[in-house]
Amino acid sequence: MAERLRVMNCPGDIIAPHNVKELEVVIPAAEIIFGWRIPPHLYAQASHLKWVQSMGAGVDDLVSNPHLSPSVVVTRIVGQFGPAIAEFVFSELLAHVRHIDRLRQQQNEHRWQPFPVESLEGRHFGIAGLGSIGRDLVRKAKAFDMTVLGLSRTPRRNVVDHWFSASQWQEFVGTLDYLVVTLPSTPETRHVVDSQVFSHMKSDAIVVNVGRGDVINQEHLTAALLMHQIRGAVLDVFETEPLPADDILWELPNVRVSPHIAGPSLDEKTAQFFLNNVRKYLDHKPLVGLVNREQHY
Repeated sequence: MAERLRVMNCPGDIIAPHNVKELEVVIPAAEIIFGWRIPPHLYAQASHLKWVQSMGAGVDDLVSNPHLSPSVVVTRIVGQFGPAIAEFVFSELLAHVRHIDRLRQQQNEHRWQPFPVESLEGRHFGIAGLGSIGRDLVRKAKAFDMTVLGLSRTPRRNVVDHWFSASQWQEFVGTLDYLVVTLPSTPETRHVVDSQVFSHMKSDAIVVNVGRGDVINQEHLTAALLMHQIRGAVLDVFETEPLPADDILWELPNVRVSPHIAGPSLDEKTAQFFLNNVRKYLDHKPLVGLVNREQHY
């Protein structure tokens, strides 16, 4: 990375700290930071900082950090995670309708027993959050001839078959076979998926969360699963990560736990995204992935 920045004639020192102690030494003079999950208190020392490029799509740790000056520009990675997250979601949905776990069990038992399988075609597929990740999910769902419903703060009527505003959760979830949550963590979205939402869902619906853990009220979700208010859940994100070993979600047969790997960071693409933004920064052009810190994304 450092050599590629030098080839771009990037002025100033280019430093790659290997640990927090090294970062503490250099951060007071830093103008640009390219990193991930930096200890929040260190930003209080960054008196010369102008721009932070996050290595991920989520920036809730940055926008809620009281030590980060309001004058600092924050950018996030956009357009990189959608395809991988969509693949993750549909691998789980296909495993569900084709009963892959049952097939594996029968194979382990050397048992030949045909059974009926289901299809995604015609199912109602709901996406909460129609940003770049949500739109990748729309494309995949339409390829399976599903009916696609979407909910977002910004109108996206031309993206989905049926669009709902952020105040229409109950109407949005009523017919869904699958609810996929891609929403960022903001004061408005925290626990927006709660017992009221679950009470309006079909009993055979499945909830998938690939957004942020605190968007779903995990206590309410657990209760809905235990009472079979919904059929199941696929969870890649949680309110507390790692998910505590004694959490009941590990034990529920209608839950799939994934350790926040739905959208793996692709190092080369992430690096190239940053380099492209550095060129824009040096040329005084608008940066890509600019975060509205008031909206938290």
